[in-house]
Amino acid sequence: MRKSNLFLYALLLIFLTNSCIRQQRPEKLTLKIIETSDVHGAIFPYDLKDEQKTDHSLAQVSTYVEEERANPQQEVILLDNGDILQGDPIVYYYNFIDTTDEHICAGVMNYMDYDAATVGNHDIEPGHPVYDRLVKEFHFPWMAANAVDQTTGKPYFKPYVVLKRKGVKIAVLGLITPAIPKWLPEKIWSGIEFEDMVETARKWVKIIHEKEHPDLLVGLFHSGVDYTYGGEKENTFKNENASKIVAEKVPGFDIIFVGHDHHGWNETVENSAGGKVLILGPTSKARDFAVADIEFSLDQSTGQYTKNIKGNIVETKNLPPDPAFAKRFSPALEKVRQYVASPVCRFDKPIDSRNALFGDAAFTDLIQQAQLEITGAQISFLAPLDMNVRIDTGICHVSDMYKLYRFENLLYTMKLTGKEIKDYLEYSADLWFNRMKNKNDHLLKFKTNEDGTLVKSAHGNGYQLANAYYNFDSGEGLIYTVDVSKPDGEKVVIYSLFDGTPFNPEKTYTVAINSYRGNGGGGHLTKGAGIAPEELNKRIVSSTAKDLRYYLEQWLEAKGEIAPEADNNWKIVPEDWAETAGQKDYRLLFGENENR
Repeated sequence: MRKSNLFLYALLLIFLTNSCIRQQRPEKLTLKIIETSDVHGAIFPYDLKDEQKTDHSLAQVSTYVEEERANPQQEVILLDNGDILQGDPIVYYYNFIDTTDEHICAGVMNYMDYDAATVGNHDIEPGHPVYDRLVKEFHFPWMAANAVDQTTGKPYFKPYVVLKRKGVKIAVLGLITPAIPKWLPEKIWSGIEFEDMVETARKWVKIIHEKEHPDLLVGLFHSGVDYTYGGEKENTFKNENASKIVAEKVPGFDIIFVGHDHHGWNETVENSAGGKVLILGPTSKARDFAVADIEFSLDQSTGQYTKNIKGNIVETKNLPPDPAFAKRFSPALEKVRQYVASPVCRFDKPIDSRNALFGDAAFTDLIQQAQLEITGAQISFLAPLDMNVRIDTGICHVSDMYKLYRFENLLYTMKLTGKEIKDYLEYSADLWFNRMKNKNDHLLKFKTNEDGTLVKSAHGNGYQLANAYYNFDSGEGLIYTVDVSKPDGEKVVIYSLFDGTPFNPEKTYTVAINSYRGNGGGGHLTKGAGIAPEELNKRIVSSTAKDLRYYLEQWLEAKGEIAPEADNNWKIVPEDWAETAGQKDYRLLFGENENR
């Protein structure tokens, strides 16, 4: 055959192939994309910590998904945006206790037939044995394009996936917040480099468009929207919450699903090329989920689709649990219910985390004492990890351990100088306490509107604090005061160690501290104590092999019976100001009818 004939034949073949492809592409398509995010173990409408029913869970999301899939007028895609492996006893049980059966998250998400998911920072937190196992057990791609294997230079997880619905191609790119090394010990994420989201998005958007030619490009980012959080800026390298920055600076996306910040988002922004990008994401614990409805209309002259995109946040409280889901997984729930019902010790007095927001408290002192005894350190730092939990007098069960200590942090022993310890506590006090002029001022720092009025909390009846309570660290093993009449940086006076030994700013002390804080989380060691991030690892003397909750449970079990009390090693002064303002602020936080 002549070359000219071969050329004509090739052209004819290309024409016929393209015509065939065009014929397969529908003129119109209705697509619904459903996104869950930050589920944090809320698989069933049952709280294993408080042993009571709830009105939010994946079991209810399953009901919605099945109803939407039954609609013949639309196609459905189901996505998850990370942080499912932490937050509830049931996932802890399958992370660390039962490591041979199929993981509950794999069983549930495979049953719900998820199409793709992105890895969250709390999915990295259980360590390589857990998330490497889930990669194999999931029947869908688990993605994070910017989590790069340090050996190969390629993504450790899948970077993206292309999903097809009746000939329409939907590409989904997964990204994870790159701030993980600030919070988690290196052994948990060893061999992985977490790269900047904006740079990674630019790289992979180009690849996806050139290679896949998608009709819709979706970002599935386990990262928040407020890029100023934690004092960061728009141009901060490896910004923790860069989703909106990517939406605005990296053209090509139609929708970016977000998570991580538990905020709830539904807004449209304009990118640098003038295109519109929908930013959409739920809050947490399967209280709600995000839904994007997309109408595709094919332009025959160009072969391209025009897209009408609308976003919505759907609450789960009005949805019944899926009966088939409940039947399938109820044996797993019952098994973990028996596990959390196991007795640990007996409390002769109740403890309440609310009190820990207003000074030294039995709740935090109990954990501080455990940290000191477990590590043998001279000093301990701790913040309450929940602002509204109570453990009553009587038998303390395994379920109560999740109230007492919420996260799976390791426990470090670190070396800090006296000056660094003082600066650390000053930093915490600045986050925590308002500078008072008299007893009528607020004791705590509240978030305010531009006109100075307090901002109502999105959860509950109270008002919102200016900073996160889990950064309100107090010290144990020290005798000190916090003077709220003084300016920031001048509030803390340390008198001695708890045993009466004079405190020396020049001396080096051993400090018990959780791994989140020890790796720089919250900024207490870096911004407060002034230690360079790259120096933190050198300060670590030792680390527990397992999470602190594990050792705390063992410690309490060995005690058998305990009467938790505050040892009053530190206090807020002037004391009458703190007492008067504290009573008022307590009601503002927890409701007008509440009293300390």
